[in-house]
Amino acid sequence: MRLVWSLALTLGLVACAQLPPRLAVPEQTASPPATTGTLAERVAPAELRHPGQSGFRLVATGTEAYALRAFSAQSASRSLDIQTYIWHNDLTGRLLARHALLAADRGVNVRILVDDLDARAKNDGFAALDAHPRIEVRLYNPLASRHGSLRKAGEFSAGFSRLNHRMHNKTWIADNLVALVGGRNLGDEYFDAHDGTNFMDLDFLMAGPVVRAASANFDRYWNSDSNYPIAQLAPDQIDDDALQRLRTFLDTAAAEHRSGPYLQVLREDPDVANLIDGETTLHWTADWGFVSDDPKKSELPVEQRSGVLKALKPALDGAQHEVALISPYFVPGESGSAYLQGLAARGLDVRILTNSLAATDVAAVHGGYMRYRPTLLENGVRLWELKPTGAGTANFSLAGSSGSSLHTKAMIIDDRQVFVGSYNIDPRSTSLNNEQGVLASHPALAAELTALFERQLTGDLSWQVTLVDGQLSWSDGRTTWDKEPQSKASQRVLAWLMKVLPVESQL
Repeated sequence: MRLVWSLALTLGLVACAQLPPRLAVPEQTASPPATTGTLAERVAPAELRHPGQSGFRLVATGTEAYALRAFSAQSASRSLDIQTYIWHNDLTGRLLARHALLAADRGVNVRILVDDLDARAKNDGFAALDAHPRIEVRLYNPLASRHGSLRKAGEFSAGFSRLNHRMHNKTWIADNLVALVGGRNLGDEYFDAHDGTNFMDLDFLMAGPVVRAASANFDRYWNSDSNYPIAQLAPDQIDDDALQRLRTFLDTAAAEHRSGPYLQVLREDPDVANLIDGETTLHWTADWGFVSDDPKKSELPVEQRSGVLKALKPALDGAQHEVALISPYFVPGESGSAYLQGLAARGLDVRILTNSLAATDVAAVHGGYMRYRPTLLENGVRLWELKPTGAGTANFSLAGSSGSSLHTKAMIIDDRQVFVGSYNIDPRSTSLNNEQGVLASHPALAAELTALFERQLTGDLSWQVTLVDGQLSWSDGRTTWDKEPQSKASQRVLAWLMKVLPVESQL
């Protein structure tokens, strides 16, 4: 009983913790595009050859996605802006932190904006980075306390309505010349460096005016009072000794990496070799749009919150032949389900790829999706669910990991438009979390993403879900299942609970 009272008292005290007023800080804007250095030498001539256009490349492999971030940080001469939802303290997370630190040592101005739901657990590391005179770290929608699970629980119990809104955006911009935007957070499973399940994910590598649009959006978030400088929240952790300890820690991680298996994989990857040799190909177009939610989205009326959905709907309305959607978390809701059925009723081929229950990393979301499957299938929408196993079995293999989970958020409209971003088709992305993405028109981009999409629909990687005599059926062309294939009983129970409970708005 004494323990119960102690816990209750602790939770009650920490629940009272509140953020102090945000101190006024000068507004900052991105540096102009660099005119010297490796990136300028590679990008500027291409921009001159394509006036008024932006260049795009789909980045589908984790190794190339990591190499592009590392290479751009190593090559930056003026600025490096990083915005992310998650930054893991693992191999690739440490290596990328070291690249940012080394860039700052060379005189590059580094701005890091990270969502505090994840960053709080690495508070000391981010605070140490902030001690560098060329690095500034800000935290989106932070908690007042900086350590302790009980303190975190107490703050959430008292301030759930505020803390339930998170920044899901992912942007990496070097010298205001090249940018990576898409679904990847910073960590091993996003870069095919995990020895278990890795995420199948997608980025856009971009150059041209679209990079300046991404930078302007970064500035909008950076200057919003939705974030706090970490220096205000954790001033005691920002000192030169902490920075030196972090530097030693990151140097050790890099030394271990040099003899590890992931470096060998990077050497074997032809896309990484082409990147180093300067052979990366971009598709150039003037028909593109960078779309992002307002950094203070949670304060808007619900129907006005999703800037991403507002931008995507006209493109979907104009579809003539087909729509392909890739969404790891797919909870369309009544209105979204009806809209997709309407597209199919117009004669469009509507195909959707999402995670199976066995492959998803959030079984609760699958419960929100389950209720819409029968009606979608009855009305002409076609569904596939990704299997939990990848194409390969060797750890750190270019063929794939021993397990996979879909994390790509993308869309193909006809044979011309492609969307890549952070936006899932679910209530959380629409109404709660901040999201962003890029919609670009180019037949080669559409063809490349279609090829990736159709590869993922094959029986090796996915089950097609159909209705047989009114009952759901899963098939990979070899085996047929009449219930969620390869799923555990605990997953099925959790998904069922989420299906029947009134929690869809939180999924």
